[in-house]
Amino acid sequence: MSDIWFYLKLGLEHVLDFNAYDHILFLAALALPFTFKSWKNVVLLATVFAITHCLSLALSTYEIVLVDVGLIEFLIPVTIAMTAIFNILYTKMPTGKKNIGLHMVATAFFGLIHGFGFSNYFKMLMAEQDNKIVPLLGFAAGIEVSQVIIVLVVLCISFLIINILKLNQRLYITIGSTLILLITIPMLIETFPL
Repeated sequence: MSDIWFYLKLGLEHVLDFNAYDHILFLAALALPFTFKSWKNVVLLATVFAITHCLSLALSTYEIVLVDVGLIEFLIPVTIAMTAIFNILYTKMPTGKKNIGLHMVATAFFGLIHGFGFSNYFKMLMAEQDNKIVPLLGFAAGIEVSQVIIVLVVLCISFLIINILKLNQRLYITIGSTLILLITIPMLIETFPL
């Protein structure tokens, strides 16, 4: 039982580490267009992301699917940038035309990419281990708990800015997404495969 707690803590620390802010940026971009009023959409997207994330983490850990580490390191900031751009475009769409379907498909794809990103780190930890199930479950649970924490923080910030400070939601999403995009550009340049 102590093993699962160790790996759960490791998963939490891995995502919530400010030195690994790409995870935080992606989840912030994912949650930014939503408020507590649209909590069902956030839960749906977070669930889709969690499932695909865990799927690719397991596929890679058991070496069913092998991916190029350099490509994944580049695709992670691509997913952040694409999510931020999608948010900006989303604010321009008429309310009746907004559909979460495309957002869900993109989130599922991005979950796969992010899971492969975590798998490289996880496989290094598990190099000497025979039993990978308990550590995998603990690590995945830690990652998912940390993702929920980040989404809740973003929703709280959104509530504060939109409802208390009375900033227009479209403007808030546009400003937040633009900031995330600007922070992501150096990551794209740094990881661009030559």
